[in-house]
Amino acid sequence: MHIRTRKLIGTVALIVLAATWSLVAMALAQSALTSINGAIAFMFYVVAGVGWVLPAMPIVAWMQKPNRSQP
Repeated sequence: MHIRTRKLIGTVALIVLAATWSLVAMALAQSALTSINGAIAFMFYVVAGVGWVLPAMPIVAWMQKPNRSQP
């Protein structure tokens, strides 16, 4: 697969990941964090804000793989 195709697929996957992650985080924040301690809510928002990076790293690594050389 060419690198341009991988980048297109990876970009779409990252957009879907970010949208899904943010919607799930917002739903959890509205349902579970309405009457929680402020420190616990802060930790949730830190994890929810930075947590999407871990599943995104393999996608970015796959996007950056060089093309296979032709034999």
